Amino acid sequence: MKTALTIAGSDCSGGAGIQADLKTMTMNGVYAMSAITALTAQNTTGVRGVQEATPEFLAQQIDAVFEDIRPDAVKIGMVSSSELIQAIADRLKYHKAENIVVDTVMVATSGARLISEDAIDTLKEYLIPLATVVTPNIPEAEVLAAMSIRDEENMVEAAKKIGDTYHCAVLLKGGHSINDANDLLYQDGTYRWFKGKRINNPNTHGTGCTLSSAIASNLAKGYDLGASVQRAKEYISLALADMLDLGQGSGPMNHAFDLTGKFSK
Repeated sequence: MKTALTIAGSDCSGGAGIQADLKTMTMNGVYAMSAITALTAQNTTGVRGVQEATPEFLAQQIDAVFEDIRPDAVKIGMVSSSELIQAIADRLKYHKAENIVVDTVMVATSGARLISEDAIDTLKEYLIPLATVVTPNIPEAEVLAAMSIRDEENMVEAAKKIGDTYHCAVLLKGGHSINDANDLLYQDGTYRWFKGKRINNPNTHGTGCTLSSAIASNLAKGYDLGASVQRAKEYISLALADMLDLGQGSGPMNHAFDLTGKFSK
């Protein structure tokens, strides 16, 4: 069985972060492991508190995984401090990690900054250059490419700037203000659009975590990047289309929509 490691924060309500990653990896057929960057007290309506791991303890978690059950792919989610980012980069380089998917969680779709300027600079210097692929949304890509993105031509320009600067592939996620959920993959000087149909479901908590984890899972299984993205988009579309409705805010999708058999009854 192929294996994957998620390095991210915990979401106690189960819709995003480590919990979404583990569910997604399991449903995509790999053995899922985790290194937790922070505990959060949150639900579908918002975050109440955050308690970070120390860089030393995060490094111990990563070492413990690599030294026993080596991951075939690594997904990295939200990391809020420069010290934690440096710890992750140091251990991934030491262990010569492969198939690294960096979900560049910096800016919410609302435009609100989620991590400090110092942490963004550290992310750019230490972690993104290690990535096989980064998966920014439009606001995050604007930060990484230092430009405004208003249309699909801008998406192409920004993806090229990011990919050429950091020497990695870029999956630039489209949004309702740009197109109908179409994502752009830039890899080795080539472009590929992944068309998506917008699903009328307000419960989208954890979509970024889920997409990047599904990509990592498919890379772990040996699919190339294009196929991994295609399979990940199909998975997340079906999880959203299941129309799970939990919580009083923007609720989670049903990661286990395809779970069948006697243990699910």
